[in-house]
Amino acid sequence: MNRTAAHRPRPFPRRAAGVLAAVAAVLAAVAAVLALAAPPARAEPYAGPIFDTHLHYNEEAWNGSSGPFPPAEALARMQRNGVRAIVGNSRPNQGTRTLAAARETREAGVTVVPFVRLYRDRADYTNWFRDETIHEMVQAELARGTASGPYRGIGEFHLYESANANGPVAKKLMALAEARQLAVLAHVDDEAVDLLMAHTPTKGRDTRLIWAHTGIGGAPVERVRQMLERYPRLMGELSYRPGLTCGDGRLCAPWRELILAFPDRFLVGSDTWINQRWSAYDEIMRGYRGWLGDLPPEVAQRVAWGNAATLFGVR
Repeated sequence: MNRTAAHRPRPFPRRAAGVLAAVAAVLAAVAAVLALAAPPARAEPYAGPIFDTHLHYNEEAWNGSSGPFPPAEALARMQRNGVRAIVGNSRPNQGTRTLAAARETREAGVTVVPFVRLYRDRADYTNWFRDETIHEMVQAELARGTASGPYRGIGEFHLYESANANGPVAKKLMALAEARQLAVLAHVDDEAVDLLMAHTPTKGRDTRLIWAHTGIGGAPVERVRQMLERYPRLMGELSYRPGLTCGDGRLCAPWRELILAFPDRFLVGSDTWINQRWSAYDEIMRGYRGWLGDLPPEVAQRVAWGNAATLFGVR
């Protein structure tokens, strides 16, 4: 055989060429879809004001102003991080009243939106939903008010077992909150949200419930979407939310998609439930500003500030 002829390249079969062209077209289509679903290239961090909708000023933080985070220190942390308003809820409620009345609060330009917390001490965490003295305490605090005006909500409260949402005091407080147009800050799972909403006159349609952590147990994104669709005034607060950000601190794609679908339903908060969170306050707020930069600017502003400001009438 002619050596040259034996090694001459053979024409590529037409069928194989067609298959390769089809595969290339499919890959190009997949790449286009992924490009649309992915967040844009890393943008600048969000630089606007922040409304901290989950702030505790508990006894161990200040202890009558002699603790590690007296009012001047707590307010300095808010001010340098651009926090212009807070939902204050503290154990006991004296912490919130102190921030509401403090000279440092006025000097820092921070608005305090006070909530009645249901805890006088740590023992109340696991028993409040059936303790009539908690119901009495809430009514007394609502009558008393604060230096920054009347209380605007109830909570944060916890339910470590969903069924405890059916406790007699839980039922009374949910009905009271809707009747008085008070917001509710609840650290509960999705099942307990449904149970709590069922105790309100409108079955949750007109209940302003702020879901602390938007389900700290990690309710799937699709379940969160169902909850937002079912309850038109449900808001999701995003501290400690599993799966919210990916390893590089960016907003994970499913959560970005959900926030874009419901831009007026999410809030941010520090959840300073222990003193270590006060120590990390700068880091927490930097983290928020980082992933907020992954959203369109107008959506980032809503989540960081506008949604809460609208909810509570703060300018």
